Amino acid sequence: MSKEIGFIGLGSMGMPMAGNLAKAGYAVRAYNRTRKSGLREGIVAVENPRQAAAAGVVVTMVADDAALRAVCEGEGGLLAGLPHDGLHISMSTVAPATVQALAGEHARRGQRFVSAPVFGRPQAAAAAQLWIVAGGADAALAQAAPVFAALGQGHFHVGPKPESANIVKLGGNFLIAAMLEALGEVYALGRKAGLAPAELLKIYNTALFKSPIYENYGRLAAEARFDPPGFKLRLGLKDLRLVLQAAQALETPMPLASLIHDHMLAGVARGLGELDWAALTRVLAENAGCT
Repeated sequence: MSKEIGFIGLGSMGMPMAGNLAKAGYAVRAYNRTRKSGLREGIVAVENPRQAAAAGVVVTMVADDAALRAVCEGEGGLLAGLPHDGLHISMSTVAPATVQALAGEHARRGQRFVSAPVFGRPQAAAAAQLWIVAGGADAALAQAAPVFAALGQGHFHVGPKPESANIVKLGGNFLIAAMLEALGEVYALGRKAGLAPAELLKIYNTALFKSPIYENYGRLAAEARFDPPGFKLRLGLKDLRLVLQAAQALETPMPLASLIHDHMLAGVARGLGELDWAALTRVLAENAGCT
């Protein structure tokens, strides 16, 4: 008999993740705020987060802090449906303060909680090749381990505080954004000098970095291939806001994060928010007069 699990959030990341859990033999109780069609075998839609959480283990993969609070709270929320000693695995990129507050609420109810945000785009989610960063108590992590095995190529345990995982995730997203900022500036410089971005990428990723992250994002930017998005610019802006909020709370100056935030904000203001966040490089090209 298959083991039940709840899954909340069937977006571009959540849908393939839920599918991989079904493929691994789980009977998935899935909830999405908007109805989804074409659910694969092994996934059954439920009416609310409470019904999903009744499975005893529930994964959330939603867009932002407000969405996470919305599916957790209220009579139909997962907090009300998760049994005593049940486990909530939050895989969303949200503020450390939100995670800390949610961990406290779970503890008051006798429930387990792990924060486990992921690195990887939808293609990696579909291939079960995500990297997972997990924070939480050892017992909760042991309970979550089979779920991680079905979703990713490996996971890192960063300690007993769930919010530590979100610090690591936000830091990683900042590093990717900083790479996009640097690439965009160099591409603009090269274009003004008559050099093609693709040629610059070939040189830099051979002689300097040899990084699949530089290769993948660098090619998207070089080819201006921002649609369909793997991760939208408006969500990247949200993450830079979260980075700056965490930095302020911990009294850590991050001037580069402030600069990138403003460039992303300019991109959203120009109507680029639904494009891939590699479109940050388009903002930098336009700023340099490369049209």
